[in-house]
Amino acid sequence: MQVFYTGAEWQKNWLHALQSHKIIGFVPTMGALHEGHLDLIRNSKKSSDITVVSIFVNPIQFNNQEDFDKYPVLIQQDLKLLEKENVDFVFMPKLETMYPEKPSISIQFGELETILEGEFRPGHFSGVGIIVSKLFHIIRPHQAFFGQKDLQQVAVIKRLVADLSFPVEIITVPTRREEDGLALSSRNLRLNSEERAKSLILYKSLCSAKNELLEGTNWLEVRNQIQQRFEEEPLAKLEYFELVETEKFTVMNSFDSSQKASICVAAYIGNIRLIDNLPINP
Repeated sequence: MQVFYTGAEWQKNWLHALQSHKIIGFVPTMGALHEGHLDLIRNSKKSSDITVVSIFVNPIQFNNQEDFDKYPVLIQQDLKLLEKENVDFVFMPKLETMYPEKPSISIQFGELETILEGEFRPGHFSGVGIIVSKLFHIIRPHQAFFGQKDLQQVAVIKRLVADLSFPVEIITVPTRREEDGLALSSRNLRLNSEERAKSLILYKSLCSAKNELLEGTNWLEVRNQIQQRFEEEPLAKLEYFELVETEKFTVMNSFDSSQKASICVAAYIGNIRLIDNLPINP
């Protein structure tokens, strides 16, 4: 496994891959790796000749400075995991490499940045779009792998690739969960034991809502039931619980079984913000 820190260091390896007609798979991460990240890497290794993983905590996608400051940094642990997975290359740029100066541009994603995550995290997707664009320009992968848990982010990145004509295929990998259903997330490391137990309200609510919809219950009635469930849990504060069309990520006011739909949720458990989603008819 080779670690590099600048685009110039990667250039000769990219040229060699190009000349050898090898497929480059790319997994961008912010570190604090878990099995969900490893699923992305394993998918890359199955369909690519070379797998590149980046580790970079991107400051401009955080709209809460405290959240950025508390983001777990576990570099040595991460590198051991990546070596065990036989990753070919790891890109670990310094902050000044990615941002010699504060970016003066922003990227707008239309309605995608006004709903759900976009509404509650203003500027977040612009920050995501800028860093992903930079990473795509540096790595120049043929394929890039993203987790379904960040479903709206996947929609944003697909829009970025389409609008800016990046020659990269975006591959979505299903959400990895704990045995009790909690979606794996680096933020889970910050939950205390009580918060960890109460965090299951997200997954249980998604499953309950999915079952109700499949049985024919009206969506607005389902959502009201879930909102009531959150109001009865003192440790939980619901931000949104919405039904979306999975591919275009547009909000739906009723369930239509002829369309691919997913339920999305975001909530605070204590002071930790968690998100999750569940496809109804994948």
